[in-house]
Amino acid sequence: MTDKTVLNATHRALGARMVDFGGWDMPINYGSQIEEHHAVRRDAGMFDVSHMTVVDLHGARTHDFLRHLLANSVDKLKVHGKALYSCMLDEQGGVIDDLIVYFFDDSHYRVVVNAATRAKDLAWIEKQAAPFGVEVKERPDYAMIAVQGPNARGKVLDLLHAEDRPRTEKLGKFAAAAAQGPGGMPLFVARTGYTGEDGFEILVPEEKAVALWEALAAAGVRPAGLGARDTLRLEAGMNLYGQDMDETVSPWEANLGWTIVLDEGRDFIGRAALEKQKAEGVKRVMVGLVLDEKGVLRHGQKVLTANGEGEILSGSFAPTLEKAVAFARIPAGEPGDIRVDIRGREVPVRRVKYPFVRDGKPCEGI
Repeated sequence: MTDKTVLNATHRALGARMVDFGGWDMPINYGSQIEEHHAVRRDAGMFDVSHMTVVDLHGARTHDFLRHLLANSVDKLKVHGKALYSCMLDEQGGVIDDLIVYFFDDSHYRVVVNAATRAKDLAWIEKQAAPFGVEVKERPDYAMIAVQGPNARGKVLDLLHAEDRPRTEKLGKFAAAAAQGPGGMPLFVARTGYTGEDGFEILVPEEKAVALWEALAAAGVRPAGLGARDTLRLEAGMNLYGQDMDETVSPWEANLGWTIVLDEGRDFIGRAALEKQKAEGVKRVMVGLVLDEKGVLRHGQKVLTANGEGEILSGSFAPTLEKAVAFARIPAGEPGDIRVDIRGREVPVRRVKYPFVRDGKPCEGI
């Protein structure tokens, strides 16, 4: 059985092309995927991300538990609503999932994990939480809508209760707050996203989701599907779990070293393996590639370097750049001239630093 979000009928009424995504029936686009991509880069678009898994953690030792569970340090979270991006690792340092954790107080946190990894994530979290006496409570009563783009925040703020607007407008990046939406509906509004643009990810009670979606549409926010979401996050240099990393990959190998905190006296799961890997030297690195000639870079293509073969992880035509870009994992060391095997033809590509796009414009050197 394929799962459906509460907005499924709304997507179908809009003529969305639906696909199976991690066991969920989700919209890939509503017409032109490229137009949806540009709407987010230039104005405001919205995505149904209600398939994401929301979990509340409660208990006197919740803070201690998350210090043990996550490679990043929740000690950074001091203010109600502040959020942190982290990897959750196994004992070998492999990535079980990447997630966002929100702080309410030391005994109450909220985590949002990926949809396709829900079952294994919940099993892992519950197993690790048991010795700490932490209650793990999934929140299927929430739907989630991501509103992204340079005009996204303004369009959302206009829909909020007047007394909530100033406080919500002042939210810094990676921070969240409760607010009242249309008709007084209770919202959890987070200044986060997966597109490289500013905006909000909004948790809304499931029964209010359709009304919120319709209010956003009436405010000029364009529906966008998973296709545009993928090209936007790739341009923005953001990893996709299952494609750019998994249990066979450590954060060092996924260019996520910045999410690892090797603070004194904290023995998080996978720490020993990460320290060993760092001391010995990482054998594989993740890099950005640009194809300047015509063609498309796709997942699984062979990458040829002076040090041996690698492979394309995420790859796609980038609408903002009008050329193909990709992440690749290649052997460490100076790679020399890099080529990609596209249907038996070795095509030269350029190694670049990513993100490829920032604030709607190509980054320097792209």
